[in-house]
Amino acid sequence: MRRPFGSVRARTSLGATVVVAIALVAAGIAVLMSLRSNLTGQADQQADSAARDIAVDIIAQVPNPVPYARLELPDGEDHPVQVSTRGGQLLAASKGLEAVSGTGLAAVKPAPAPVSVPPKTPAAFHDDGGKGSGKGKGGGSDDDGGGDDDPSGSDDNSGSGSSGDDDRSGSDDDGSGLGSVGDVISHTSGRATVDGHSADYRFVTIEVTDRNNAKVLLRVGSSLAARQSALNTATTAMLVGLPALLLIVGGVTWLVTRRALAPVEGIRREMAAITASEDLSRRVPEPGRQDEVARLARTTNETLTALEASVERQRRFVADASHELRSPIASLRTQLEVGSAHPQLLDVPGAVLDTVRLQQLAADLLLLARLDAGERPGETRVELGALVAEEVAQRATDRVPVTVDAAAGLEVCGSRGQLARVLGNLLDNAQRHTKTEVRVRLRREAGDVVLAVGDDGAGVPESERDRIFERFVRLDEARGRDDGGAGLGLAIARDVALRHGGSLTVGPGPGGGALFELRLPPAR
Repeated sequence: MRRPFGSVRARTSLGATVVVAIALVAAGIAVLMSLRSNLTGQADQQADSAARDIAVDIIAQVPNPVPYARLELPDGEDHPVQVSTRGGQLLAASKGLEAVSGTGLAAVKPAPAPVSVPPKTPAAFHDDGGKGSGKGKGGGSDDDGGGDDDPSGSDDNSGSGSSGDDDRSGSDDDGSGLGSVGDVISHTSGRATVDGHSADYRFVTIEVTDRNNAKVLLRVGSSLAARQSALNTATTAMLVGLPALLLIVGGVTWLVTRRALAPVEGIRREMAAITASEDLSRRVPEPGRQDEVARLARTTNETLTALEASVERQRRFVADASHELRSPIASLRTQLEVGSAHPQLLDVPGAVLDTVRLQQLAADLLLLARLDAGERPGETRVELGALVAEEVAQRATDRVPVTVDAAAGLEVCGSRGQLARVLGNLLDNAQRHTKTEVRVRLRREAGDVVLAVGDDGAGVPESERDRIFERFVRLDEARGRDDGGAGLGLAIARDVALRHGGSLTVGPGPGGGALFELRLPPAR
């Protein structure tokens, strides 16, 4: 059963959609928060402006003295207004204001009795302003006293607490300096009900000093309807646009991924066909572009080429091994059958020779199988000079004597048995082809340990110098000799050399014949 999102294309499309959704949601939240902050700031500015205008009107309407309950305030639906003392007593409110929250003062109706703010005495204003001259002199002015309408008794704005443009009273008489608008105390969000209609507002609270030098708190609201409308519009647009955008992203990702993975599907189908047909000569299609899929196709074809060559070598190996094994086995069987019927005709030496040949061939095949399986040679330190002396000493019955010139103290790391096998195979090959002598030389050259085995035979033609290291390959001359091997000796020697990090090559000898050189890295 196929699992949901079991394909790379489905997982990629889902992942891209999820990532885009998270990014869009985060961006939408950030946009809404920024929009909300900006619109709230605009509402604060509108509330500030309205409050200062209303404060100027209040200052202009409060002569000495006028009840605050009679103030003419703007329509409460546009700008709900509350005027209170600093102690929290409501002095005036907008018409139609039925309920309010968020301002810190829940009252919406002034006290039934008219409430007025008593004026301060001229002496008090002199004390507040710090410029009075009436101490101990009857409270009058000592030089520039104003008219009867100037209760301050001073020629400047002392006691008004105003500065700059905030000092606006809307009056032209000399007492206009007493009214002032203070700084903003706070901004708050709340809700107001005017004439039965409730809405959200942004309230500003400022302090106002009227013309009687009394300080009152003015709370003015600015509607948040525009902010809420803009936020609702933006939220609706995002809620509608986000799913559509996600569908587009998912669909485009699905199509792009499908197109990108189409060559991979072609490779998979071809590999399935190769597996079903067991035809390793087939190759997967390679895309024309230079990307990861094209490199995958090329690597797959290279793997198929190597696998085809390996299988072909294995087939040849099995065929050649069967052929080589069949000859000594058939000869041995024939001799045993003849000996069984006619004991006097049994060729015991020949049977022993065939048995030895069969044993050597089996040993060679077993060693090649271990080498093909990746058997590591080990890290034993081997002194090649001693190994050469020991191997040559065991070959006293060779047809041609062996001359040795070996430097002492040259060590390599590896398998002593396998290295001895290499030297033995090289000496066997030289004995089959030499005429008068076999030369073995051990030296150090260019940082490597070089073991050279030469003969004075006919040599190896240049065109055959690589081919003779293939398995079951024998040149015509060697194949015609009765003592010719199975063609595995040199193949084994080169494989062992490669496993030891070295090389085995053949070339012409200095005195004619063939010269085999085994190069190995020295032991550290």
